[in-house]
Amino acid sequence: MAALIWILAAVGLAVAELFTTSFFLIMFALGAVAAAAAAALDAPVSVQAIIFVIVSLIATLGVRPVLRRNFGRDAGEPTPVAEIAGSEAIVLERVDDRAGMIKIDGEYWQARALESGQVIEPGERVHVVELKGVTAMVWRV
Repeated sequence: MAALIWILAAVGLAVAELFTTSFFLIMFALGAVAAAAAAALDAPVSVQAIIFVIVSLIATLGVRPVLRRNFGRDAGEPTPVAEIAGSEAIVLERVDDRAGMIKIDGEYWQARALESGQVIEPGERVHVVELKGVTAMVWRV
């Protein structure tokens, strides 16, 4: 039963990682998998917890930096605002002169069409012309 709980925790952490893309929660998922293996071998709960902590710590300090270095910009690091203007993005929710949502380098931004009357549908690529506060003013590519 304890192994099942650890596996469920690992799956939950892995799914949560999909929304963060920081390679942080997945390290705890690895620890949970190791703890599940210990539970399957009938290790006491205290040993399972120690294995979870040790594997999670080793993965966070050893594996995570390698993953972040090999996959471009640090995934947990926000895109510098200076790099936003002039970049390209993909439309997630319909963008017009009143509302919209785009994705820039894995980050979600509110967006507005630069030209009144312009409508950009989901899946289309846009060019970020400027930022007005936390809203990206965009133009269809």
